[in-house]
Amino acid sequence: MGRGKIEIKRIENTTNRQVTFCKRRNGLLKKAYELSVLCDAEVSLIVFSSRGRLYEYANNNIRSTIDRYKKASSDHSNTASITEINAQYYQQESAKLRHQIQMLQNSNRHLMGEAVSNLSVKELKQLENRLERGMTRIRSKKHELLLAEIEYMQKREMELENEKCLSSNQNSGS
Repeated sequence: MGRGKIEIKRIENTTNRQVTFCKRRNGLLKKAYELSVLCDAEVSLIVFSSRGRLYEYANNNIRSTIDRYKKASSDHSNTASITEINAQYYQQESAKLRHQIQMLQNSNRHLMGEAVSNLSVKELKQLENRLERGMTRIRSKKHELLLAEIEYMQKREMELENEKCLSSNQNSGS
């Protein structure tokens, strides 16, 4: 019995995303190795994690493979197809970013109390919970700042009292 297909989209949970990255990275490295052995192909693989960490595999020298790639891609016929592929990639990335911006703008409107008429009861409840959590954090921060201000004022009051005592002692002693 085979596995069901999963929808390919960004994993929102950071821990799950990291675990998936590690597992799939290892699978990808294994496939690169197998391809190089089975087909006697020159294979180089470079992967940067979302944290910027480098992972690489090469059955040859990675630098020589990159140089070979640059030489092959400088050929005019290859350049056109690479440019087309790059254009498609950037169009897809642009569409994804536009979608994310739209989602964030909608979320912001909802948080501001705008455009809530088309939300379901469940979505309204989720929004209410988010707002309540936000208000709790705001109240907590306000309370923290007020306590710090009170503490500062009390210290300042003590300093002024001490200065007053010192000046009255100097005046009575002279």
